[in-house]
Amino acid sequence: MRLTSKIEINKETQEDMILEIKAYFLKEREEDLGDLAAQLILDFFMEKLAPLAYNQGVFDSYKYMSERTEDLLGIQK
Repeated sequence: MRLTSKIEINKETQEDMILEIKAYFLKEREEDLGDLAAQLILDFFMEKLAPLAYNQGVFDSYKYMSERTEDLLGIQK
């Protein structure tokens, strides 16, 4: 399942993420990204990849809780 909307984050978190992207590119690729380039990369990840990771996290937590509930009730598979 794929979410169609972008995950929203607050301004402070967004600024922190941009700094992390810039630091990563400088360290790993020796590229000095500007704020706009880092923002565009962040926008891409938030729109295209973050929803997939979010959905996987929701699925994993659902699966975990379902298994624990079965354990609690003594249900054998």
